[in-house]
Amino acid sequence: MTTLAEGLRLPTNGLDYTLLALYFVVVLGIGFAARRSVKTSLDFFLSGRSLPAWVTGLAFVAANLGATEILGMAATGAQYGVAVVHWYWIGAIPAMVFLGLVMMPFYYRSRVRSVPEFLLQRFDRSAHLLSSALFAFAAILIAGVNLYALSIVVEALLGWPQWVAIVVAGLFVLAYITIGGLSSAIYNEVLQFFVILAALIPLCIIGLKRVGGWGGLSHSLESSHGHNFLTAWGGTGIGDANPLGANWLTIILGLGFVLSFGYWTTNFAEVQRALSAKNLSAAQRTPLIAAFPKMFIVFLVMIPGLVAAVLVPKLGGPGSGLTYNDAIPYLMQELLPNGVLGIAVTGLLAAFMAGMAANVSSFNTVFTYDIWAKYVKTDREDGYYLRFGRLITAIGVLASIGTAFIASSFSNIMGYLQTLFSFFNVPMFVVFIIGMFWKRASMKSGVWGLLAGTTAAMVNYFWIYKQGIIAIPTDQGANFVSAIVGFVAGAVVMVVVTLFTAPKPEAELAGLVYRTTAPGLEEPPAAGDDAWYRKPALLGWGALALAAACYLPYSL
Repeated sequence: MTTLAEGLRLPTNGLDYTLLALYFVVVLGIGFAARRSVKTSLDFFLSGRSLPAWVTGLAFVAANLGATEILGMAATGAQYGVAVVHWYWIGAIPAMVFLGLVMMPFYYRSRVRSVPEFLLQRFDRSAHLLSSALFAFAAILIAGVNLYALSIVVEALLGWPQWVAIVVAGLFVLAYITIGGLSSAIYNEVLQFFVILAALIPLCIIGLKRVGGWGGLSHSLESSHGHNFLTAWGGTGIGDANPLGANWLTIILGLGFVLSFGYWTTNFAEVQRALSAKNLSAAQRTPLIAAFPKMFIVFLVMIPGLVAAVLVPKLGGPGSGLTYNDAIPYLMQELLPNGVLGIAVTGLLAAFMAGMAANVSSFNTVFTYDIWAKYVKTDREDGYYLRFGRLITAIGVLASIGTAFIASSFSNIMGYLQTLFSFFNVPMFVVFIIGMFWKRASMKSGVWGLLAGTTAAMVNYFWIYKQGIIAIPTDQGANFVSAIVGFVAGAVVMVVVTLFTAPKPEAELAGLVYRTTAPGLEEPPAAGDDAWYRKPALLGWGALALAAACYLPYSL
């Protein structure tokens, strides 16, 4: 997605710009309001572990509503059709439920302040340092993707120079995170969640009306793209050709298990929201509450893509002048009146800033607690780390501005992000999952598993796929395969290393391995947490059942 179509210029007027300016004022106001509660480094990095579950739940899903969700998933719907639901119902919901029911008790009870810090407790300093460095690097790269996506949308739709949009947006995110810390980011993400819905819902309704409702949309797409375009699993048999370039096995294992669980359970940009919850029950419910809006957001990004595929029959091909990534901007230009258009533009900007803010706020926590405080400046007073956290936030934003230009060299930002996840999140996930469920996994196996998984995923992508050693039809298919390769390589190396190195003393594993409890870390349920709608297990199984039911109409 190097640029949007040159002809996409929105007919914005004073009303639209007023709505946009009002949004920016409110966001900064939230930052200043949150500043009053920031007195310690824990307040700045984890909101003092004081937020209610509904706030952290909405922030959890909003933090993911970034570049891939809005432009990328709409583009996927326009290109691949209903297959986009895989990224939600199998590529998100099961992993979010697993995080809430299984992994959050480990994170929260151990009182870790970041995901890498858990690896320090379970393995050793080498695994901790390597995971911290890999995560910090990946967070800056992903923040740059959101910043770059924002800049090209602003350039195409409003006519601002791309570099101006990158710098202005970066500095704006820097302002409200530096002022109010994680609380500012989280409360702004709650606001951004509703602004994004206000932008996408009118687009879906007006778009469906233009093409004759869902019946007219289905009829048009089946005539032009075939029946499989309107089914989730059509054409995914092993050996069958399909536009996605993936079969049911790589979808289930590569996307549904390895990439999905790797992202949702070890990506600190998400987990940090749950760690800021006020108690263990609220921390567990954070991803479970987020799972319900998450499974329906797919319609808000898929429908605009499908509508665009009908209104522009050659979308993405020669002669149309539009790429798949132009689906939502095109519909905004064609369908939305002024006022509503201002809300839509604000929603897009909110989405990209939410994605960037999530990664910057997780970067500053990991860099401060897991690198600087552990290996550079140890045992300093808390005020020092609070000041350093604000400084490293500024450095992180400046670095994101730089990586935004790296993202510009890739033709598809969604493919680029999936590639990053296969390199960085998948190896961390395999180390977590083996460390949690296998007591014998040795202290040294963690760092070697991380190295092996990351290296194997990179070798598969850059050599086996890019050099054509093995033919894989698409970048997305290659990402699924890289994720599987990285997971298997990391797991095998961890087992081999464990056989030749010493395990962690069993007395030190309490609370770090499944079905073990650390003394003193259990906490009684908070008042009111026994209500049926606050029970994590009920929420989790309900989300899984609802996701399975959602698949049924699109599996025939």
